[in-house]
Amino acid sequence: MPTLSLPADKADRLAQLSVMYGEAVPHNQALGLRLVDVGATDATVVMPYSDVLVGNPETGVVAGGAVTTLIDATCGTAVLARMNAFALIATLDLRIDYLRPARPGLELTAHAECYKVTRLIAFVRALVHQGDPALPVASSQGTFMRVED
Repeated sequence: MPTLSLPADKADRLAQLSVMYGEAVPHNQALGLRLVDVGATDATVVMPYSDVLVGNPETGVVAGGAVTTLIDATCGTAVLARMNAFALIATLDLRIDYLRPARPGLELTAHAECYKVTRLIAFVRALVHQGDPALPVASSQGTFMRVED
């Protein structure tokens, strides 16, 4: 797949990357992930609360796997933003620290920043919260690899 540059206009960039959250990645669509903001090096994605994502019906807390997917998708989008291109990338490592249970009934917001890119490796950090970034649900650090043609 040839590398295609992202649009310079922020609204166009957001619109084109949003396609990923539905058409290109059905799992993201199944979780209801929505790209709500993208900058030059960062991305913000929201996952709405849904009973089907609950890991423990007694507590109503969202399963860790859904949170992991939210983080992975957000980090990957931050990498594409930093690279300023649609490119094939793969998650090499994704460390997640769960800091507290998510409150039932509230959407989760992930914000990721790609802070360094080498020729093949991108480094990202992310935070998940439910409306207040000062009260994070999870934090993450990861590395992604650019897949060359």
